Amino acid sequence: MIKGTTQLLGVIGDPITHSLSPIIHNTAIRHLGLDYAYVPFRVGGEDLSTAVAGLAAIGVVGFNVTIPHKQAIMPLLRDISPFAEGIGAVNTVWRQKDGWSGTNTDVEGFLAPLIDFIPTDTWRQRRVLVLGCGGAARSVVVGCSQLGCSSLVVFGRNKSKLEAFYGSWLNSPLKNTLSQVLSIHPWQQLMNYLPTVDLIVNTTPIGMHPISDTSPLGEQEMDLIASHAVVYDLIYTPSPTKLLRQAQLRGLVIIDGQEMLIHQGAAAFKIWTRQSPPIEVMRMALKTTITPQPV
Repeated sequence: MIKGTTQLLGVIGDPITHSLSPIIHNTAIRHLGLDYAYVPFRVGGEDLSTAVAGLAAIGVVGFNVTIPHKQAIMPLLRDISPFAEGIGAVNTVWRQKDGWSGTNTDVEGFLAPLIDFIPTDTWRQRRVLVLGCGGAARSVVVGCSQLGCSSLVVFGRNKSKLEAFYGSWLNSPLKNTLSQVLSIHPWQQLMNYLPTVDLIVNTTPIGMHPISDTSPLGEQEMDLIASHAVVYDLIYTPSPTKLLRQAQLRGLVIIDGQEMLIHQGAAAFKIWTRQSPPIEVMRMALKTTITPQPV
């Protein structure tokens, strides 16, 4: 029940209708009997600074940040955690007396299902291919570098954005580590690398609801993927995405974005409420909400 004492949380992005964050957070809030409510807000890029000021003005306690604002929001925050500074992207924001503070829980969320699937030490020397070069890709790069992966090849369609992505790491605390393993490539070179990698991660919005009958990879490109490779799509609706359905048909191991959503959300929930998040309750809420897509 929303009352005059209810504290607001939320998520900003564009698009936002696909977001299932309200489901997992409001379920957790009800389960713990907390006086909060979590609301999705569609915020266009041109309105970001106005929206952030408005959220402060109406007393929002904290919010998540999704596509396309994870980097653009950083100059609007009073304080950013060193971890988020190193990544160069923020996905979790909370209000303090003198302004907004931000951090990044995406790396924790991204790594959780990978480590569940394959123990941490066995990721060393594995090769990773990343589709996209936005804020989500930054978390993937940092996460895979923490695992000790031997190579991180990042592909983008926009040359200037791709070069900016690479250049942004040159002044990063991870510069020395990433200089040994990170490389960028135009989308046209994908077919040369697909047979050589152990993990493929889609960080683009291609295939996201409501334009869900699309995939970043065509059938010819799918056929080049090694039979032992894992395909991981950060998109969680639909579930599975067309990319993951293509991978299933080829007998590849797949990971969808549901577990990342749950674990990054749980970390944010703890920051805002200072309560231990009921992860299994959040997981069950998500699974009962999403209708599985046929292969």
